[in-house]
Amino acid sequence: MSSHIMPTYGRLPISFERGEGVWLWDQSNIRYLDALSGIAVCNLGHAHPAVHQAICEQSKKLLHTSNLYGIASQEALADKLIEKSAMENVFFCNSGAEANEAAIKISRLYGHQKGIDNPCILVMEKSFHGRTLATLSATGNPKVQEGFSPLVDGFIHIPYNDIDAVDSAIKKYSNIVAILVEPIQGEGGVHIPAPNYLNRIRNLCDQHDLLMMLDEIQTGIGRTGKFLAYQHNSIIPDVCTLAKALGNGVPIGACLARGKAAKLLTAGKHGSTFGGNPLACSAALAVLNTLDEYNIIEHVEAKGSEICAGFIGRLKDNTAVSNIRNKGLMIGIDLAFPCVEIVKMAQENGLLINVTANSTIRLLPPLIIDSEQIELLTEKLSVIIDEFTTRYK
Repeated sequence: MSSHIMPTYGRLPISFERGEGVWLWDQSNIRYLDALSGIAVCNLGHAHPAVHQAICEQSKKLLHTSNLYGIASQEALADKLIEKSAMENVFFCNSGAEANEAAIKISRLYGHQKGIDNPCILVMEKSFHGRTLATLSATGNPKVQEGFSPLVDGFIHIPYNDIDAVDSAIKKYSNIVAILVEPIQGEGGVHIPAPNYLNRIRNLCDQHDLLMMLDEIQTGIGRTGKFLAYQHNSIIPDVCTLAKALGNGVPIGACLARGKAAKLLTAGKHGSTFGGNPLACSAALAVLNTLDEYNIIEHVEAKGSEICAGFIGRLKDNTAVSNIRNKGLMIGIDLAFPCVEIVKMAQENGLLINVTANSTIRLLPPLIIDSEQIELLTEKLSVIIDEFTTRYK
């Protein structure tokens, strides 16, 4: 590993040369099943032919012109996203943090438009919204905020999945203008809220004239079994942020808005040099078209259930496993004690996984994973979990 790269990641001692579907090969040509998808990015797997073709064809024509001019692929992508989300318009950027920055700016403009001098956003404990100063301030994790004070003002943190806490905060603080929430907390430990949690937030936002802003950066683009997780609840937010799987590895983010939130970012209020450039938008269009052409999202819930059933059957006698849960192909396995070292054990056995919140094994496999690969994943990882928990005891 180069000594000239800032040590911002605790990297595993491994580097990959190539990928295909759910598989990655390292520099020694050892094959790994990628059950993390680059942290919910490569929903179509690695080196997908449609994405490859779109990148190659676009790179031969045009990479960048800037947003001072019209960009045909950007307009086509916007149309496709609005059609699939029931939103109204979209701002393109390069990452999830930038998408959330746009959402935060929208909420502040909204608050000032209402005559509120110090508008605040209601956010959740254990949330994760990014690493810029504003999104870090919105994030409900003191550990990742440590050392970066003074943080940005304007955020009120309350417990996740507690609608009474939402109601109480709205009544207590007269300057709340928006609620920013993840449909499922990913980095926080794959926390799946009550089925009506988002519906009740939507109702409270309607009652109090607040913006409902959903961070779908990890849950979006089919991860939970719907194109967007809020579609499980038959609601529509005022703002929705996307990134990660939108480009299947090509950096792109998007902030979607509708209604009273859709007209606030006007010329001069926001921008991005690279946001929505021809290459990124061509890749994202290929992703969305492929998901539609092969009805990939329709099978996500069944695959998630198959994976969970495999783990439940194999780990039912392991008392150190306290919970196994999923929403589509967003899967969490809770252990009774810290398990970060299990990531290295899995890697040594040809599996790429992740541990979040110290004791939750998080799995985010590509949406194209098949039954044979599911069997391999559940069998191999169950053996590793049994071995690890026996050793830990």
